[in-house]
Formats: sequence, C-alpha cells, structure tokens
Amino acid sequence: MKTSNATLQRTLLILVVLSAVLLTIMFTANKNTNDDTVPLDMQLVKQGEAIYGKHCASCHGANLEGQPDWKNRNEQDRLPAPPHDETGHTWHHSDQLIFELTKFGMVPPNIPEGYESDMPAFENLLSDEKIRAVIEFIKSRWPPEIRKMQSQRNASSGDFEKP
Repeated sequence: MKTSNATLQRTLLILVVLSAVLLTIMFTANKNTNDDTVPLDMQLVKQGEAIYGKHCASCHGANLEGQPDWKNRNEQDRLPAPPHDETGHTWHHSDQLIFELTKFGMVPPNIPEGYESDMPAFENLLSDEKIRAVIEFIKSRWPPEIRKMQSQRNASSGDFEKP
C-alpha cells in the first residue's frame, strides 16, 4: 500500500505543478495580447485602406506622413495637410471629431470661424460607412499605446453615434 500512496502523492504533485504552469501561461498570454484598446474591424480597415489611397493619400501621404513642414503656414497662409500617423495630432481627437472634419470639412463648430483650409468636405463623395472605414484604417496604423490613448478620448467624448 505504501507504493500506491507514494504514486498517488507524486501524481497529485504533478497535477498541481501542471495546473500552476497552465494558469501562468493563460494569464501571461491574456496579459500580452490585451492592449486595452477597442478591437479593430479588419474588414473596415481593408476597405478604408483602398479609400484612403484614392481620396486622402495625395495630401496626407501614402504612409500617413502628411505634407512637409505641416506645422508652418504656406504661401496661402494655410497649414499643409498634417500626418495621420502617430507623429501627427489626429489621434488627439475623438472618432466623432475626425468623422465630422472629414465629412463636413474644416468648418464651425469644429473649427474657428474664418479658418481657411485646403481640406475638402467629403459629404457628397463618401458615405458615412466609407468615412468610418478610412478612420479605422488610420487607427490600424497607430502603435497600441497611441490607440489606447485615442480610445480613452472616445470614451470621454461619448465616441461617435451613427447618424
């Protein structure tokens, strides 16, 4: 009987150790994959990439890099197109504001009265869903820490409602 007790104790010890290892792996895997950001809709990202390439890249850059010297006014006293990557300020804004600026252009109430910009309104060119797809594509290019900060802005602004 002594042999079977020792075998039982070893089996229980192995099970306890394996359970601890398994729980550690599960906890670590969950921790590493959770960046606390809203998951991206990859179908929208793919659609948005094509739309961005056709309608936005000529000003904002194929790699979202914006126009050179984008922080300084040009000869027309207008600011060049800013980058939409993490070096710009797009991620400082909620999805709602990005959506409105894209759909309606640089007009009040989102921009001060009299502000002049080369940014067109896409209201008559792109559907709301296509604008959302472009936003999703832009967000897909941000590092996780930038996406997390931007998603917090969405939470504090109530995110955007579908019109």
